[in-house]
This record gives sequence, structure tokens and C-alpha cells, in this order.
Amino acid sequence: MDVSTCLKSLLLAIRQYRNNKSALNASQLQKNIEDVCGLKCGGVLFSGQLLPSECLSGLMEVAGDPNTNHTLTGTIISLLAQFAASDGEAKEALHSSYNFTGTLAAIIHCNRTTPEEPLVLQCLNVMQRLTYNMRTLHCVSHIHELISFLMQHVQSSNDDTVKACLGLMANLCRHDISVQSHIKSQSNVKAFYRALINFLGHNCLTVVVFALSILSSLTLNEEVGQKLFNAKNIHQTFQLIFNITVNGDGTLTRNYAVDLLVDLLKNPKIADYLTKYKHLSVCLSEVLGLLHSKDPDTASKVMELLVSLCSVPVLRKLVCETVLRPPAPRIQPGTRKGVQARGSEPSLALVHWVTSPLDGPEQCYMQALSLLTELFEEAIDSSLCCSAQSFVELLLQEVLVLLQSPDSTEGDQLLKKHCLRAGRIVDFLLVLCGDDALRMLVSQRLSPEVCVSQVELLLSFCQDLAGSTCTTSNYQLSQVCSEVVLKTLELMSHLKQQMPDMETSFYRILQDQRTVTPLSLALTSNCREHVQIALRILFEAAPLPDFPSVILGDSIAANNAYRQRDGESIRSSSACDDASFAGKSFSMMHAEPSGSAYHSIDSLIKKLRNGVELQEKVKDVHMSEVIDVYEQKLSALACKESSLQDLLEAKALALSQADRLIAQYRCQRAQAEAEARKLASLLKDTERRKEDLQTELNDQLLEVERLKSDSQQLLEHNGRLQAVADQHQELKGTYNQLLSRYDKGEGKLKELQVAHISLTQQAEGLKKINEGLKLQQERTLAEMAEKEQQIKGLKSDVQEKDRNITGLQNKLKRQEEQIHEMEENISILRKELNKTEQARKDSSIKASSLELQKSQLEAKVEKMEEDLSKHTQMIAMIHSLSSGKLKDVTANLSL
Repeated sequence: MDVSTCLKSLLLAIRQYRNNKSALNASQLQKNIEDVCGLKCGGVLFSGQLLPSECLSGLMEVAGDPNTNHTLTGTIISLLAQFAASDGEAKEALHSSYNFTGTLAAIIHCNRTTPEEPLVLQCLNVMQRLTYNMRTLHCVSHIHELISFLMQHVQSSNDDTVKACLGLMANLCRHDISVQSHIKSQSNVKAFYRALINFLGHNCLTVVVFALSILSSLTLNEEVGQKLFNAKNIHQTFQLIFNITVNGDGTLTRNYAVDLLVDLLKNPKIADYLTKYKHLSVCLSEVLGLLHSKDPDTASKVMELLVSLCSVPVLRKLVCETVLRPPAPRIQPGTRKGVQARGSEPSLALVHWVTSPLDGPEQCYMQALSLLTELFEEAIDSSLCCSAQSFVELLLQEVLVLLQSPDSTEGDQLLKKHCLRAGRIVDFLLVLCGDDALRMLVSQRLSPEVCVSQVELLLSFCQDLAGSTCTTSNYQLSQVCSEVVLKTLELMSHLKQQMPDMETSFYRILQDQRTVTPLSLALTSNCREHVQIALRILFEAAPLPDFPSVILGDSIAANNAYRQRDGESIRSSSACDDASFAGKSFSMMHAEPSGSAYHSIDSLIKKLRNGVELQEKVKDVHMSEVIDVYEQKLSALACKESSLQDLLEAKALALSQADRLIAQYRCQRAQAEAEARKLASLLKDTERRKEDLQTELNDQLLEVERLKSDSQQLLEHNGRLQAVADQHQELKGTYNQLLSRYDKGEGKLKELQVAHISLTQQAEGLKKINEGLKLQQERTLAEMAEKEQQIKGLKSDVQEKDRNITGLQNKLKRQEEQIHEMEENISILRKELNKTEQARKDSSIKASSLELQKSQLEAKVEKMEEDLSKHTQMIAMIHSLSSGKLKDVTANLSL
């Protein structure tokens, strides 16, 4: 069954079940869901087409219905969770477009009285995976009830429920001010804090990381967080996080531990504590060892941590020194028993992840390129730039291959990934161009054709995106492509002095009208960096004679007009809903402050603006109460801003999508009608021509049959004549050969008698030489066998020395002199091994030359033996002729 038929059957089953929730319809729907699960059609389901969208919406409605059977609901959740786990875009669509999070929250709310149900645990686990690294809108249905449920059941007796609740709470709290404010406004928040602090001593590392993540999100800037993450406790927290990262019992725990450390580093005080952590170098070496892991998720998370460490200047220098100048392998203190220092060359591991294929995990090569960019920014500013040139040569050799344009037949998905990776690669090359020596290396390795093909590919891809359906992902990807085009042009501008061909290509591209779109988008962008890049390129392009400046001006004006019209439509559509929505949300979450509080806050703000210190005591309201009211007002304003922003974005996106769909439908309908009329006229003309051609074809077929029979007879007669002619030519040639052989035989008879004696002597000499060569070959083979035995012995000695070196690594600090001696011995043995290897190669070359001479001599001997046999026959013929048998010999020769 194909995907389209399966989806139609699924949609029909969904409608039947919604009309009549009988057991038969439920079983039929479950069977169709299992069929869809077996087809693995996630790409079709989330393509944005009408049929898959209706199927997904129907599944959401059935799953969110409280009257639906729990087994059927669990099957639907398993199907959607499978799609979300296999594809990042499917996860994004389920979370943002289809409100899968709200459906799961509604299911949990309906079954809140029976939290031990398997369906509730399933919803919690799926929701945890779905909300990881995703921002949850506060307007999701039952989100506040879900938070209350999680706060209530974190102290459940079921460990699986506790772990799922903590993980989901950690996702909801991270980077979401509205959720944090709602939790802090609850009456049982202090008991919730105490429960989280008690979890810090739990025997499960995953629970500990979840609790720390929630506490850091909620209390990091409060009194509880300052006590929890103070200078005394933070070093234990660092050690715990690094231990979990290096020796964690799963990818999930390691991911949350890395996220926790990334969030903590955003606090300047904690970042300063980490720079003073005494075991930081050891822990960093252990973390870098994880880059040699074969798991791409682990490697990408480790690289994300390293990129976050590079945001702190002191830590960035340490990471750069550790990666580009790694220490010798040794046993690290503080690790588990028997665990040695991991991979000593993290730079090679970075090269491996950078060159991973496009169809692999996207985060791996993207994080690796970001990390390399950070490292070489630091290396250029420090003294590591010269020592890293050999690594840069290796890296450029691998990275520049990645800029080759992919095959257009591989699909748009790989093309999009290529654009994103190309942007990071160009950023990295721009960083290298900041140093003169590295810029020279780049100019030697990079060819202008690669840059030109890259720009051509991105410009054509931008045009394809502009002509396709305008979705949020396509718009963002178009922005990325435009940025990469501008950065590639900036790279060509940096290299044009070292490469004359690059300068010609650079100015030719600047005069292409397709560059107007990236320039206009960058010049009207909100990002200062993009505007500066566009201005630098515009400064290069403006003096050119064929630069489309008029088109650029029109494009900039059109972009400004579109933004202005879009902003006015958003303001007009949201003006009527602003007051009512804000009133509802604030009346539910916060109480309005009193008039005296407002007066105290206004007076405080006025004094702060005028720069006057607050010296007099506030009589009406205590200072703490004023601060509490002020904080409540700030949190309320933040909630209002985020909620209104979400609502405006949703409404603007829906409006633009509706307009685009209407325009596309009208255009497609007009095209379809025109094509139908054209096809109908073509069909009539084709039918008339078909009848005429059919009669002509019948006549031609009869004529062809007659010609075939005539040609067949002529071919047979011609074949017989050709056979007779061939036989005549063969007989004539045989007669001429026999005559010539007879004449030559008489002429060479006397010569062969003289040559026979000399050839006999030469044959005897060659036999003696052959025997000598055989003896020499046997001696050479014996010598080669002895050399191979010596090589095997030397290899075993080298292996024994390597094992001794591995054993002596445990005593590196105390036996450094012995290690140096062993290294010298190893170098001597390697030299001897090279000499022996060279001698073996020479022996093999000599043996091959001797075998070649032997084969040549054997060929000569065989030829001489053949000549000797001919001569013997000729001598016998001469003797027979001399004895009076001339007639018989002549008859034999003729035969």
C-alpha cells in the first residue's frame, strides 16, 4: 500500500471514530495507525500538504479527547513520538504547528487523579523529549495545571515518575521567564525548593542533574541560589558536572549536565569561579577525550560545551592551548581506577567531525566548525598561530573539499544542509584571513572556481526559495543563503590581492543582478554586522560600470515598504485583542498593586533617574515590600510582553500563510484550466493525425515486407559468391608460400650447416649459465628468508618496547629520564628497522631482476632448441638428398 492510500484510509478511520466511538472503529483506526507506522512516512506527514495535515490534526483531536480509549491514545502518542525522535523538523512542527505539547498536557490533566497510569508516564516521557531545547508558549492549554501537577508529584514514590517530572520541569523552566514567574508565585514554592535540594543527595545522577538544572533556572539570581552556588559549593558542583559528563551513565544525563554548565557559565560570577577551579585542566582533558567517541550526539554535546567555555576569555585561551598543543598521554589524577587519559589529539577528532557527511547529524559538523572558529580567533591573538600552521594545512585540505557543490539530484534537504555548513566554513576562513601567514595558506589552497561555484549555487538556491511556498523555514533559509553569499564575497575581497583570478571573478559577480537581493536584505537588516558587511561590499561594487545600483535602490525601498506594511497589519490586527488578553492574563497570574505602592515606586524611579540616593525612610511601605511589588510588576510586564509577542507572531504568520495560499490556489486554478483547454485541443489534433498516420503505416509495412524478402535473397547469393572468392584466394596464397619456402630452403641450406655448430656451442654455454643463475637465485631466496626472520624479530622487539612504554606511563613523573632513554632506543630501533626494510627492498628488487633475466634466458633457450630441431630436420633432409632420394623429399616438401 502506498503512502497516499494509507493516509486516506487513516483519515477515513479518524472521521468514522469521531462520529461513532465504537470498539470496531477504534480497532480499525489502531490498525491504520500501525500501517502508517510501518511505512516510515514522516517526510510526507510533515510536508505541509493538505491530506497529511488533516491526518495529524485528526490524530491530535482523537488523542486529546477524554473519551478515547487509553490504548488507542497510547498508540497515537507512540506514533507521533517516533516521528519526533527521528526528525528535527517533525519535532518542531509537532511542537509549534500542531500543539502536540498542549495535547499531552490536556491528557495529563484529564488523568491527574491517577498519576500511576502508564499513559500518564508515557505522556510525561514524550513531553520531556519534545520540549528539550524547545521554548514552550505560555498560552498552551493546561500549562499551569501541568506545572502544578509536576510540583505536586516530584515527591512520588515511583522513581520513573519522579525522573520524568523533574526532566520535564527542567525543560519548561529553562529560558522561560513566564514559567519561572508562575512557579515562584505558587504557595508551595518553598516546599518545592526543599524537595529539589533533597534530591541533590539522590543515588541517581540523572535526578541530581535535573534538580540542579531546575534550581539554577529558578534561584540562580536569588538568595537561595547564591547560597547554593556560592564559592564553597560551586567547586563540588563543577566536579559533579564534569564527572557526569565524562563518566555519565547515558546520553540523556550527559546532555542535561552540559546544558547546566552552559547555563551556569552565563553568570559572570560562576564563570570566574570556574577559571579558579584547580582541577579544570584535568577535567578539560577528560572532556576533550570524549571527542574520540563514535557517538555523534556525545561529540556534538561536548563541542557545545567547549564553545560555551570559549565565551569566557580565560577559558578560551585554556581550551585553545589544550586543543592545539595537547600534552603527552599520561594517567590523570582524579579519574576512576584504571581509567587513563583519553585521546591525546583532539584536533584530529575535530577534523573527523568537521568532515562528517551531510546526511549525518547536523549538529556535529556545525558545532565543530564553530569551535574551530573560536579556537583560531584566540590562536591569532596569541602565540599559538605559528605552531598551529601544520594543523591548519591539514584542516584546509579537508575543509575546502566540503565547499564543493553537492549533486542537485540528492534533494533539497541536503542542499539546505550544505548551505548552512558552507556559512560556518566561510566564517572559519574569514577568521584565518585575519593573520597574514594563514591568509597566504588559504590563498594557496582555495581556488577562485570554488568560490564562484559556491556563490552561483547559493544565488540559484535563493531564487528557488523565492519561487517556492513562503514558509518560516524557507524565509530563514533564504536569509542564511544571503548571509553566506555576502560572507563569501567578503572572503574573495580579502584574497583578491594574493590571487589575480580571484579579483576578476569577484568583480564579475558583483555586477550580477542576482547579488541585489542579498545586499538589499543585509542593508535593511536589524543586525549591525550584516549591515557593515553589505556596506563594505557595496563600497567595492559601487565604482563598477555595470553594477545594478538602480535595481538595488528599488529592492531596498520594496523591503522597507513591505516591513512597514507588515508592521501596520500586525498592529491593526492585534489592537482589538491587546487590552482584553492582557487583562485576562494578568488577573489570573498577579494581583494589582495598591495606590500607595504605585506612589512609592514612582517616587523611587524618579529619584533613581535624577541620580539622587535614597536617604530618607519610606514611612508608608517598607523597602522590602516596595521591591517585591516592583519585581511583581516587572515579571508581569515580561509575561505580558512575551505573550503579546507570541500572539502577534502567530497571527502574522497565519495571515501571511492564508494570503499566500489564496494567491497560490488562484494561480494554480487558472493554470490548470488553461492547461486543460490546451490539452483538449491537442488531443483532437493528435487523434486526427493518428488516423492518417495509421493508413500510411500499413502501406509502408507491406512495402517493407517485400523489400525484406528481396534483400534476403540477394544476401544469400552474395554470401555464396564471397565464399568461392575466399577459397580461391586461400589456394593462391598457399601456392605462393610453398614456392617461396622451397627457394629459401635451397638458399639457406649451406648457411644452416655452419650455424648448427655455433648454436650447439651457444646452447651448452647457456645451460651452464642457467644452472649458475639457479644456484644464485636459491642463495638469494635463502638470504631473503633470513632477512624476513630478522624483520619479524625486530617487529616483536618493537612491540615489546611499546608494551614496556605503556607500562612505564604510570611512573612518568618519577622516571622521566628512563622514558627519554627508551624513546632514544625506540628511535635507534626504528632506524635499524628502516635500514633492514631498505635492504629487504633492495634484495626483492635484485630477486625480481634475476627472475626477469631467468625468464629471458629460458625464452632464448627454448627458441634455440626450436632452431636446433629445425636444423636437425634440415640436416636429415640433406643426407637423404645426398643418398639419392631427391624425389621423395621433394614430394614431402610440397606436402
